[in-house]
Amino acid sequence: MKLLHLDASALGSHSVSRGLTAAIVAELTANNPQTEVIYHDLVANPLAHWTAVADASDPVAVQGSQMIEEFLAADVVVIGAPMYNFSIPSQLKAWIDRIAVAGKSFRYTANGPEGLAGGKRVIIASSRGGIYSEGSAAQPMDFQETYLRALFGFLGVTDLEFVRAEGVNFSEDHKVEALKTAHASISVATRKAA
Repeated sequence: MKLLHLDASALGSHSVSRGLTAAIVAELTANNPQTEVIYHDLVANPLAHWTAVADASDPVAVQGSQMIEEFLAADVVVIGAPMYNFSIPSQLKAWIDRIAVAGKSFRYTANGPEGLAGGKRVIIASSRGGIYSEGSAAQPMDFQETYLRALFGFLGVTDLEFVRAEGVNFSEDHKVEALKTAHASISVATRKAA
């Protein structure tokens, strides 16, 4: 199994999403010891924001080709996606701009866009300081999970799972409970991915 692991939190060892992705990857690799893991820390080694590149030998173009090829080759993709100001970190958006490529991960047809990146499992570790899940008063401000669902659906990924810890900034007790709930859902997500 090929597993692509991405972290996008700027909080380092204080990051909730980094802790969750590490636990997800640990469980997946424990269940599948032959797993090949490719890891990118998108904060420690950020991608340049997308710009038009005319020369295929340009380092930015080479890096972009690497990102799309890794994504397409992966059987499972584990992404740490904290909510920053109701959306995702710009570092993660820079990676997304490398993998959402017409003719590679999707194409336009007479019947509309068609995703070409199906057949893989994507598990997203979502962390949020507040509560934005379905039914909450803040749900209309969720441009994090709604964006990621739309994006991966557009690319043809139908096997998408969220491991969510939210309300982690309410209090230490609430954070402990949110993490307990998130960790309990990891087993469910990883069993589906195996």
